[in-house]
Amino acid sequence: MNIRVGQGYDVHQFADNRELWLGGILIPSDKGLLGHSDADVLIHAICDALLGAAHMRDIGYHFPDTSASYENIDSKILLKKVVEMLAEKKYAIVNVDSIICAQAPKLSPYIDQMSECLASVMGVDADCVSVKATTTEHLGFVGRKEGIAAYATVLIEKL
Repeated sequence: MNIRVGQGYDVHQFADNRELWLGGILIPSDKGLLGHSDADVLIHAICDALLGAAHMRDIGYHFPDTSASYENIDSKILLKKVVEMLAEKKYAIVNVDSIICAQAPKLSPYIDQMSECLASVMGVDADCVSVKATTTEHLGFVGRKEGIAAYATVLIEKL
């Protein structure tokens, strides 16, 4: 059995006049995240973890923020493309474990929706996608409510 582990990390700062997308779900918030795409920090971390596990570089390499074609793109589209790229190399997703670090807004009401949305996009059971949320106890840029960070660890296998 050929299995591989990948890690991903992403961070985006808060910005006015932006929607807050996390895990493919629109979260009610007075601020969103700044980015070239929809700035879904969780999906970006998962994409990086998947690409890294398959030794396929990173999200910025495949979807550069200098390309107009990715401006304001729905990150679920990027995740779907990453999953397709892995399938071309005969890799399947075994599981995803992720953490969103946000002082605000409170994310616990949306965790199950995020897991289900991500699983649907990746073509796996929701049971294979763990999404957790935490604060940083008011420490650092996350604690000061300047932005959100996300971490992801994935396990993939060669078919």
